[in-house]
Amino acid sequence: MERSAVMSGRRSPPLPDYNISTSTLAFDQHFTTNATGILLLAEIVCGMLVWILVGGTDYFHVSALCWVMFVAVSCWILTLCLFVIYLTGAHKRAPHVPWTTLSLCLNCSAAALYLVAAVVDSVSVNQAIRGRHNYNCWAASAFFAFVTTLCYAGSSYLSYRAWKFTEDVQ
Repeated sequence: MERSAVMSGRRSPPLPDYNISTSTLAFDQHFTTNATGILLLAEIVCGMLVWILVGGTDYFHVSALCWVMFVAVSCWILTLCLFVIYLTGAHKRAPHVPWTTLSLCLNCSAAALYLVAAVVDSVSVNQAIRGRHNYNCWAASAFFAFVTTLCYAGSSYLSYRAWKFTEDVQ
C-alpha cells in the first residue's frame, strides 16, 4: 500500500510530440504521366494479364508454361516494387543506391526473360485443343507476353538513356 502511494507521487516524463499526420514519403503525381511511369504501368497490367491467363488454366501439365509463370510473376513483383519506389519518391531518400543502373539491369533482364517466355508461351499454345479454354487463355497470354516484352524493351531504352546521362554528368 505504501509503495503505491510513492509511485503515484512521481511525475512521468512528458511524452514527445509526434506529428503523425505527415509522411516522409511523398506521392509523385507526375510520375505516372511521363514515359517511364506509363511503361511501368503497362508492364504491371500486361504482366498481370499474362500470369492470370496462364494461371487460370491447367498450365502445370505443360512444364514450359511453369517457366512462363515463373518469369511473369517474378518480373511482375519486381516491377511493382520498382513502381512503388518511384511513385513514393523513396529513390530520392536513398541516393547511395544506383537507381538508374538498377532500373537498367531490371528492365534489360526482364525484356530478355520475357522474350524467351513469350516464345515458349506461343509454342505451347499448340499443345492445347483449339477453341477450348486452355487454348484461348494461352493464346491471349502469348500475345500479352509479347506486348510486355515490348514494354520492357522500351523501358530498357529509357533506362539506358538515363544511365548514360548520369554517367556523362559524373
